[in-house]
Amino acid sequence: MTKSQLIEALAKAEGITLKAAETAVNVTFQSMEQALIKSDRLEIRGFGSFKVKNYEGYKGRNPKTGELIEVESKKLPFFKVGKELKERVNGGTSQD
Repeated sequence: MTKSQLIEALAKAEGITLKAAETAVNVTFQSMEQALIKSDRLEIRGFGSFKVKNYEGYKGRNPKTGELIEVESKKLPFFKVGKELKERVNGGTSQD
């Protein structure tokens, strides 16, 4: 599903205009983005949670040349699927 498909589904489900649905989706995503930028944990019950993981720098190799390179530390968003969503995707049974 794309963002535009999500907007259309919201507009249809709630009987609102596409513009109002687009605003709602954009505000939701912007709020989620701002929380992650501040390194806050974001939890959507029944769906999953997002958090920012810190990765330390390390020495790596350029696969093309074999040259040693320094990979800088970084932060990346990480998503962990919620139990309920995992069960729904697996047809109602959890396969832990």
